[in-house]
Amino acid sequence: MMIRKLLAATAVAALAVGTAACGSSGSSTTAPKVDKAVKFEAGTTMDKLNKAQKITVGTKFDQPLFGQKNLKGDLVGFDVEIAKIVAAKLGVPADKITWVATPSKVREEVIEQGKVDFVVATYTINDKRKQRVGFAGPYYVAGQDIMVNKDDTSITGPDSLRDGVKKVCSVTGSTPAEKIKTFLKDPAKQLVLFDVYSKCADALKNKQVDAVTTDNVILLGLIDASGGKFKLIDQPFTQEPYGIGLKKGDDKFRAFINDTLEAAAKNGDYEKAWKATAGKVKPQAPKLPVLDRY
Repeated sequence: MMIRKLLAATAVAALAVGTAACGSSGSSTTAPKVDKAVKFEAGTTMDKLNKAQKITVGTKFDQPLFGQKNLKGDLVGFDVEIAKIVAAKLGVPADKITWVATPSKVREEVIEQGKVDFVVATYTINDKRKQRVGFAGPYYVAGQDIMVNKDDTSITGPDSLRDGVKKVCSVTGSTPAEKIKTFLKDPAKQLVLFDVYSKCADALKNKQVDAVTTDNVILLGLIDASGGKFKLIDQPFTQEPYGIGLKKGDDKFRAFINDTLEAAAKNGDYEKAWKATAGKVKPQAPKLPVLDRY
């Protein structure tokens, strides 16, 4: 996938960051149709949420294109729209969703503690996380890449970081932070960690670090928001399947979300969600990946 050919997008709104912030958003970019007549098996998570007519969803508030609070205070992005599709299938409208800011390092905790009903937050599925939470999906597959200042020609890929000197920034608790360590001569010295990627972008702009690494679509949003200050190396070196996190062992809810994703791919809601959000920068809508119905 060649990111260089992506169309330029309009500037992204200022970032709003917080690890415990909550908010409701009545806006819906794609307005998925709410299934008002749906019925569920008694005692299931689906039945509980449908009867309550409210849902709490964990997502990111500072992730351009996927989950970001705009100047109006509404959350926008592909992850946000995916969550709205799930809510609509549960018979719950978008304005009944409470959004909880969920940085990478707290995603398992908010699920385990019942602070959210599910998490859609550029959340890579892996075996380690499956020990603590369940996953539906994947609904998208990204690839880890590297972002540098526009005039930097010294970094051409992860191997450029083996010198033991260059500093790279990522987010605490994220898969990219762990993966990049395998390319670093001295991770303790070279790896700089923050709670959100917007702080990594600030550190790169101020030249406190030489690079930022995470999934390419996240970097693409940061590049778009930078006004031309950053560029993508465009050498993805992993595959990162994004899933919807939920309580471990809730197999019926996981199967329901997987069925919902498949239905959205068939009826066009998935493509609409992409084109209205990340599609503004990466126009070609992806196909729904093969779901992992473990």
